[in-house]
Amino acid sequence: MLTALPTDTRLGELWPDIWQATGETLLMVALTMLIGGTLGLILGLGLYLTRKGGLYENAVVSFVLNVLVNFFRPIPFIIFIAAVQPAARLIVGTGIGTPAVVFSLVLAAMFGIARIVEQNLVTVPPGVIEAARAMGATRARIAATVVVPEAMAPVILGYTFAFVAVVDMSAVAGLIAGGGLGSFAQTFGYRQYDPAVTWVCVLILVALVQVIQLLGNTLSARILRR
Repeated sequence: MLTALPTDTRLGELWPDIWQATGETLLMVALTMLIGGTLGLILGLGLYLTRKGGLYENAVVSFVLNVLVNFFRPIPFIIFIAAVQPAARLIVGTGIGTPAVVFSLVLAAMFGIARIVEQNLVTVPPGVIEAARAMGATRARIAATVVVPEAMAPVILGYTFAFVAVVDMSAVAGLIAGGGLGSFAQTFGYRQYDPAVTWVCVLILVALVQVIQLLGNTLSARILRR
């Protein structure tokens, strides 16, 4: 015999907890984009600079970096979290909770962002690089003052895409009690049969993504107009 779903909701009394979960999500995403974004930029530059025809062409280094990125990038995040739990325990001291989730998010974001950076850097016209070389610029100066600025607009859009993916992954991380809106929606929405709580969490995540996407698009457009 089927039982009726409850029609009441605890949404009113849960608002303080919802804002706390929102803060946890923002903290996880911000730390991930700061650390993982920086490491991903470095790794992406390494992929671009050491590839065939690159400023620092090196077949061995390029092969190793590509194997590393291609090994980790395709792993679904829910499996990735479980796979890196031993490393999380070793480095941050725990396999669950926000620190472990941030550790997993940083690693996952780093490899994804690295490929995004590389793909955007290769769009820089070779003629621009050759012109800089003809003027006597060093390889390091070309990379820092020509390649990166030329690709800045699409790179920003790429980071915006990565931000959205990290928000998505942070919600999935709630499955291992990582905190944030994903964990909150699962605990107080799904498990308590309270769709109002679930949908409030969904709408907050959607609003967050919309704001970041708008900022990314605006900043990218301004750079393109320069």
